[in-house]
Amino acid sequence: MTLPANFQFSQASLQDYVDCPRRFQLRYLLRRAWPALEVEPALESEHHLQQGAAFHRLVHQHGLGIPAERLSSTASDADLRRWWHNYLTQPPADLPPSRQHEIVLSAPLSGDRDGVHYRLIAKYDLLAVDPGQRVVIVDWKTSRRRSGRPWLAGRLQTRLYPYLMVRAGSYLNEERPVQPEQVEMIYWFANFPTDPERFAYDAAKYRADEGYLVSLVEKIAEDVDRLGEEDFPLTVEDRHCRFCPYRSLCQRGVTAGPLDEAEEEPEQGGDFDLGLDFEQIAEIEY
Repeated sequence: MTLPANFQFSQASLQDYVDCPRRFQLRYLLRRAWPALEVEPALESEHHLQQGAAFHRLVHQHGLGIPAERLSSTASDADLRRWWHNYLTQPPADLPPSRQHEIVLSAPLSGDRDGVHYRLIAKYDLLAVDPGQRVVIVDWKTSRRRSGRPWLAGRLQTRLYPYLMVRAGSYLNEERPVQPEQVEMIYWFANFPTDPERFAYDAAKYRADEGYLVSLVEKIAEDVDRLGEEDFPLTVEDRHCRFCPYRSLCQRGVTAGPLDEAEEEPEQGGDFDLGLDFEQIAEIEY
């Protein structure tokens, strides 16, 4: 088994490997479907996911210019109406004027392995840009719990999104390079609109993230070459198994984790990774 040369690493796939190499292998290399619940109760979890997706659509449509009054009439669920009201009345403060919704950026990862350049990819909920001055990354969260700053700081999303913005965002910045100090990332929680989490960026963090991402991707490629068809190792942190659909396959339990204890809604990034047509993304040149 070898890692395909055109493999695209997203925050979801990288986070899966960091949490559990075996999950990464099952989901992205073997593409194994496993009919287990990630969260219980199942119907309530599915409804929450559907409403979260509906909220993202509403914000996207509003960003495209559809009047808020027209969109408000489509929010029939109580949670969705509350989230939408919070977005309209208490959005992230002090955002640059130029807004780009649902933007996908991709770039080759610095460095290579055996002549192969793997790629990083990210889908951004919102990019707010003041060309030459500021770039603010906004990620909408509809989780029931308000994730803590240490947990968010440790997520691959918090490292990958600003890094890739610097690498590949010049076309949004009037073709000028984006400087790390110009970038900020905001997590905005639909259930806690007055308490967003903001992460500033700088050159030191950019260099650290680049080194970390390069070494992480190299480690994944080495594992694929070394282990071949063998099973990747399971996580030693049982807590990662609670919300993993493969836990019964790995004999790590049967019962799914409770929805009220989930830090965020179950990851949908894997579907984005596996279903994306890379030819639809413009090539970033350096």
